[in-house]
Amino acid sequence: MPGPDSDASLDDHALAAALARRAAELLVELRGSGLTGRALGDEGDQRSHTLLTRGLAAARPHDAVLSEEGRDGPARLDAARVWIIDPLDGTREYGEPGRDDWAVHVALWAGGELAAGAVALPASGTVLATPRVEPPAARRDASTPLRIVVSRSRPPEVASELAGRLGAELVELGSAGAKTAAVVRGEVDAYVHAGGQYEWDSAAPVAVARAAGLHASRLDGGPLVYNRPDPYLPDLLVCRAELASTVLEVLTTSR
Repeated sequence: MPGPDSDASLDDHALAAALARRAAELLVELRGSGLTGRALGDEGDQRSHTLLTRGLAAARPHDAVLSEEGRDGPARLDAARVWIIDPLDGTREYGEPGRDDWAVHVALWAGGELAAGAVALPASGTVLATPRVEPPAARRDASTPLRIVVSRSRPPEVASELAGRLGAELVELGSAGAKTAAVVRGEVDAYVHAGGQYEWDSAAPVAVARAAGLHASRLDGGPLVYNRPDPYLPDLLVCRAELASTVLEVLTTSR
């Protein structure tokens, strides 16, 4: 397994993928330790956070880090490069035996854009990473209902309205990374979230989605901006590019 010295020679895309994969392996191993439920989730959060932050400190010592599990501060606001990480997205699902809808997120915000990103899906041994992600296959049957993935714990009302207007089906999953991956893989056609997220929830998934040629924006079509003083970023749309105008039109007229 590559160590910190060799990590420093990786480009940003490869580094994001390598660290996400390493954290994924740690989490899979920890899941077999006998811990369960909240205790497993808490331990996974902290161990993955430590692995990722130490790896970034060794490979990119001058970069700032914004992590769900770390202390935030104003210093990152003046940094040219900020890694935005969610060490364990879908902590609840991770603690439930048999569930695979949890993920590891590693993204880089630089030059006012998402410059690199990786989403690891540890339960399936998959890592989706920039600079290019295989786009979803074309829909085989245009007559079948669209599928919209939403949060299993708090599906937004706007998604139900959207599904009703489009004759679509709702699919519930846990992690934002797992939901975005479902769009990338062509298992669903869109991911709609409203009612609360933070930058670490969406940064890496959005980077990966865009690398696959998908549309990603706020629900009103506005841009997704990261490394702001308040990292709260409450809503998100990820969908097939050819559906974006239709979905956004329905969303903006129903809100």
